[in-house]
Amino acid sequence: MKITLKFYTTLKDYLPEGTKDNAAEIEVEDGASVQSVVERQGVPTNMIHMTLVNGAYVTPGDFASHTLKDGDTLAMWPPLAGG
Repeated sequence: MKITLKFYTTLKDYLPEGTKDNAAEIEVEDGASVQSVVERQGVPTNMIHMTLVNGAYVTPGDFASHTLKDGDTLAMWPPLAGG
């Protein structure tokens, strides 16, 4: 099945090679979890601050149990600082 990854700011480095902008369509196994995609892409979990699947927030504690469906969009942001 295919999903879209959208990684922002420093997480863009974990998108597949050759990706333009901040989004990539990737093939994953049926029933893949958010956790399996994070591991596959090599994203350190301490680098993830916010995760959305189709615009709905997914807590880090739910990464392993939240399964993805064909056509889903998984978006992630690192911790942000500002003032």
